Formats: sequence, C-alpha cells, structure tokens
Amino acid sequence: MRVVTKQTSIWVSAGWVQLTAFITCIVIWYFSGRENISGILQVEPKYMLLGGIIGAFITYTVVRSMGSLGPAKAALIIVISQIIVAYGIELFGLFGVEKVGFEWKKLLGAVVAVIGIIIFN
Repeated sequence: MRVVTKQTSIWVSAGWVQLTAFITCIVIWYFSGRENISGILQVEPKYMLLGGIIGAFITYTVVRSMGSLGPAKAALIIVISQIIVAYGIELFGLFGVEKVGFEWKKLLGAVVAVIGIIIFN
C-alpha cells in the first residue's frame, strides 16, 4: 500500500483498499449464501451503519502511521490501541455491547503493553 500511496495519494490509496474490500465482500456474499441485502435497512440504531466511515479513517491513520513510525512500531501502537478501546467499549457498554465490570488485571495488562511500546522505542 505504501507504493500505491507514494504514486497517488493517501486518500486514493485508502479508497482503493475500501473499494477492493467492497468488491471482495460482494464476491464472497454471492458464493456464500446471498442473505437478503434489504435487512441492512432494518438495523437499529442507525449509527451502527457508520462502520464504513469509521473504517475509512482507520485505514487513513494506519497508512499514515506506517509511513511515519515504520511497520513494527505502528503495528504495536495500533494493536494496543485496539485493545484499550475495545476494553473501554465493553466497560461502558457502548455500541450495544454487554457492559462488563472493571478489572484491575485488564488495566494492568494495558499499562504493561504501553510500557512495552516505550521500551521498544
């Protein structure tokens, strides 16, 4: 993707990623059962349909971080950020996820991971 970004732009590159992902989803849907597409219109609450928009910005930030931090450091930060955000989503019961209680060991695990990034630098 880095080569595509250098030869075009970050948004063209990210758009290409999203377009090819969409085409892949259509092909797999075609061969795997063809569930009714109109079901997407029944999804409630409607903000749950924003995954593609969020995905575009995630793709953008991944491309930018790979270019500025390098693949290893960017991957570390991305994965640890995902773990922390996912735990926050569970902790506060966001996006329809069942709320879980706070656990010190999970916080400690996140702190250890962040210390690992600092040591990796």
